Amino acid sequence: MATTNINIRVDSALKKEAETLFSDLGLNMFSAITMFLKTAVNHEGIPFEIKRFNPNAETRAALKEYEEMQKRPGDYKRYKSFDEMVSEVLDDA
Repeated sequence: MATTNINIRVDSALKKEAETLFSDLGLNMFSAITMFLKTAVNHEGIPFEIKRFNPNAETRAALKEYEEMQKRPGDYKRYKSFDEMVSEVLDDA
């Protein structure tokens, strides 16, 4: 079977994370990409669901609140540790 080259550019951090993952799975980058391509051909499409991020109302409200917190961090209480925060919550309960 004849072979050909595929050249792709990806973020270096993503490449490193993918190499670590594939190594843990006993694969190298070449094998993982080949598996993806063969699976896509066999499925006659992308072998996983692709969709837009569409959060529900509660998540949208939480994201909006987070954005506001980033704009005005001084308006919100900060904790030195997770244990300090939990302690305060338990004291108020």
